[in-house]
Amino acid sequence: MTDKRTQLLDVTRAIGRPENNFVIIGEGNTSCRVDADTFLIKASGQQMNGITPEGFVAVQFAPILAMLEESPGDLAAQKAVMNGAKADPSEKGTPSVEVTVHAMLLTECNVDWVVHTHAIAVNQILCSNKARVFAENRMFPDEAVLCGPESVFVPYVDPGLPLALAIRAGVRDYMKTHGEAPKVILLQNHGVFALGKTAAEAMNVHAMCNKAAQIFVGACAVGEPQFLSPEEVRHITQRPDEIYRRKLFEEKSSG
Repeated sequence: MTDKRTQLLDVTRAIGRPENNFVIIGEGNTSCRVDADTFLIKASGQQMNGITPEGFVAVQFAPILAMLEESPGDLAAQKAVMNGAKADPSEKGTPSVEVTVHAMLLTECNVDWVVHTHAIAVNQILCSNKARVFAENRMFPDEAVLCGPESVFVPYVDPGLPLALAIRAGVRDYMKTHGEAPKVILLQNHGVFALGKTAAEAMNVHAMCNKAAQIFVGACAVGEPQFLSPEEVRHITQRPDEIYRRKLFEEKSSG
């Protein structure tokens, strides 16, 4: 677990750099799978910028996923389950309120890394009436290659268990449509989740989503965004050279 904790520490600090404009104060969270039974997640209230190894909590999947099938009750009851799910009860931190979201994504999407931020560039769109159209379209090839043919779009839902259930429904619908798990989940008036099989992939997906948001806002400033057609997106994402390139992106660090 030490290596995973060190990796998650590096990822979280990189995402939390103030100059990125991804998060401030205690915003956002990150997670990674440790093994089949356990994952690490940023503790509630911890700041990404300058976080220490003690800023993460190891959590068992089973009791967290069980809450998605049957709610234990009110928020106090949910927090009791969250704290009881800690792999090491002596750890001081409390799992992030989004622990159910992370557990669900790590399980259902066959990924090992999740990055969640409130990136300014992305939230400029998610707090507008153009949020859904941004999520459901792609503007340029690299966006389609790294972020998938479209993003899961989730209308605003209260953070915590209600949000986890809403995201799960969106993820399952996406998988029925596309035959694969999503890479990006966009939450109206909230933020973005980026998924990856490796830490590098999750960071690269997040970086590309943020770039796409900046391009979208710029395109809106000078006119209207010009989207790729669904046929063009399908062609791009299924090209052998782009599939090869995507695998390389999964392996390379975004810096």
